Amino acid sequence: MFNTRLFSLVRKEFIQITRDPRTLVLIIIIPVMQLFLLGYAANNDVRNVPLAVLDQDRGPEARALLDAYRAADYFRLAYDVGSEDELLALIDGGQARAGLIIPPDYGKQLNSGGSAQVAFILDGSDPTVAGTALSAAKLIGQSKSTEIMSERLARRGAVLQTTLPVDVRTQVWYNPDLVNAYFMIPGVIGMILYAITSILTATAIVRERERGTIEQLIVTPIRPWELVVGKLLPYTVLALFNAIEVLAIGAWWFHVPVRGSLLLILGLSALFLMSSLGIGLFASSVANTQQEAMLTVWMTLLPGIFLSGFFFPLEAMPAVLRYLSFLMPLRYYLTIIRTLLLKGVGLAEIQNEVIALTIFGVGIMTAAALRFRKRLD
Repeated sequence: MFNTRLFSLVRKEFIQITRDPRTLVLIIIIPVMQLFLLGYAANNDVRNVPLAVLDQDRGPEARALLDAYRAADYFRLAYDVGSEDELLALIDGGQARAGLIIPPDYGKQLNSGGSAQVAFILDGSDPTVAGTALSAAKLIGQSKSTEIMSERLARRGAVLQTTLPVDVRTQVWYNPDLVNAYFMIPGVIGMILYAITSILTATAIVRERERGTIEQLIVTPIRPWELVVGKLLPYTVLALFNAIEVLAIGAWWFHVPVRGSLLLILGLSALFLMSSLGIGLFASSVANTQQEAMLTVWMTLLPGIFLSGFFFPLEAMPAVLRYLSFLMPLRYYLTIIRTLLLKGVGLAEIQNEVIALTIFGVGIMTAAALRFRKRLD
């Protein structure tokens, strides 16, 4: 016999779910978002690595080598520089992930039947990108050498030489051994500041509303901005403490280098917190329950995590997702923290990311604070 009591209970639960359409929509959208993000962003097949070229030869042989790198689709010849200092600055700043230096006598060495050396410099701060680029650089050099040897044999019938005509000498900077922990641990700091802070902020404020204590705070002489700052400041302190904790353990246990200024790292981490706290504050202003607040935050966390370069290289993503990644504050912070820790550069090399992070932080926090204040009124 069918259990009518069980049926009534199940029916009641479905009615409760349909009475909260906002939560129902979020529950339906999040799996679809995960599907598309994992389907397109979860890819380690790196392509279009930005390459800076210092061509000191400028001859047809050098152009043929550049055509070989361009045709391979692993690299994008993004910069044509005039000096080694300019090339190094691009790699330090993260605009170029690799650099190719062609010596002045490259064509002369090949035309004389000898072997020419080229230098290939790789940014090792992302082991996935660096490993793929390292293998591709060597394979392209070997392929070009085979082509040149075939031409020499056909032209002169020469004896096959044992040394390769094009000798690609690779150097990996910042992380020569391609240790993955050097890449992931700075990312964990960003994840803590981004995910935990926004979730705790959103749920803490909504919890006050659920318990009815938010009304008690409103009737007190406290001003709206004082209420906002008072609610956000403890989570700011806790987030910075967690960041320092992860950084200290990472440096001590995993030997992650800390080459940049600690004060600059903490200052820019506090700047990034404006975005994550603003997201949490905004979620609390649109949600009525802690469950709604959590789901709202997750709607922003999922694209932020997958499109920031935390798990998967941005160079491996489709062009549409790469453009969307510019809307994710976490993308800029991960570039900043990894650059400061592994490269030890100053503020000038990361100024574009700092400007973008400032715009996002001020914009998100201002919009969230205005909406939260309106909700209080």
